[in-house]
Amino acid sequence: MLTPRAAATAAALPATQLPAYLYDLAALDEHLRAIRSALPAPVELYYAAKANPDPQLLRALAPHLTGLEVSSGGELAHARATVPALPLAFGGPGKTEEELRSALRPAVARFHVESRTELHLLSQLATTPLDILLRVNLPVPGTGDAALTMGGRPTPFGLDPDAATACLPLLRGGPLRLRGIHAHLASGLDAPAQLAVSAQVLHWTGQFAARHALHLTEVNLGGGMAVDYSDPHTRFDWPAYGKGLAQLARAHPSFTLRLEPGRSLTAYCGWYVTEVLDVKHSHGEAFAVLRGGTHHLRTPAARGHDQPFTVLPVDNWPHPWVRPAAMAEPVTLTGQLCTPRDTLARRVPVASLRAGDRVAFAMAGAYAWNISHHGFLMHPAPAFHHL
Repeated sequence: MLTPRAAATAAALPATQLPAYLYDLAALDEHLRAIRSALPAPVELYYAAKANPDPQLLRALAPHLTGLEVSSGGELAHARATVPALPLAFGGPGKTEEELRSALRPAVARFHVESRTELHLLSQLATTPLDILLRVNLPVPGTGDAALTMGGRPTPFGLDPDAATACLPLLRGGPLRLRGIHAHLASGLDAPAQLAVSAQVLHWTGQFAARHALHLTEVNLGGGMAVDYSDPHTRFDWPAYGKGLAQLARAHPSFTLRLEPGRSLTAYCGWYVTEVLDVKHSHGEAFAVLRGGTHHLRTPAARGHDQPFTVLPVDNWPHPWVRPAAMAEPVTLTGQLCTPRDTLARRVPVASLRAGDRVAFAMAGAYAWNISHHGFLMHPAPAFHHL
């Protein structure tokens, strides 16, 4: 799971520089090249910056992207400062008037409108023509088994189809130009499921445009490509998805297709590396207490999974007492926080895990440091290394 560059860095770092995030930018570049080569040329690729807005990651991604999707005024300002040449799409619910004003100076490439209220507000603020997509919450089959569902059921995201229709009179003669539909409905879908959902979104958009005599030219199919934390070697089948998208593009030639993935682009290029402070046994079970914890890497606690990891043995043991260890048994890896929820992996079998060894948690390149509760217990922040 560790690239040679990441493994060498993880082994060489002094203990005083742990925990640390390692981002292999060369591996990220290789991953994005493979994705781009799998997608048909007309398909636009935006990166959802919420997955990981690390500046060096954004700059490494930029050559492969059509643009960035941002979901707050903070992300908007950060993206403009970090990759100013990339077009921006502004999405997300609950946009404030202040955020929208900021997005108008200069205007972002696309606004993803989530509600009738937002449409009214944007119409009131706009002084020049603005291009928008209506985010629609479509009742599309095939999303029920997704890891995370944002559509097809009651949610705070987007407009129900009838509500989208009711918004159309507000767009006549005003500054807002309806370019198309945005429909990010679920996350965690494999390539066949993604294609099935994409086909239904395109079919609905075509019918919606015909029914209301609309000249729609864009469909944002969202992201949500599956990332399997239980099997880090399993990857989303981009070649199969790209082949299917090419067929969909030919079937709907009037639409520009846009993707907006986040996690599936950057998750695999990052590792959270730390050291084992102690190993203890409690009521017959082994626990490894690590430096750091879920205040640095919240993902496993938020999603309820075991974060995949590699043990990096450290042979030197500088203390005179017996080295605590878990040997050929399941072990639960926890952090330093005063809560039983500070758990990174539960009862995972290990051949050997000793105090002083290092652990590299894989798939930490997305929704990791940036979604964690950094201030709890006021531990130091991790270091960051870009390889």
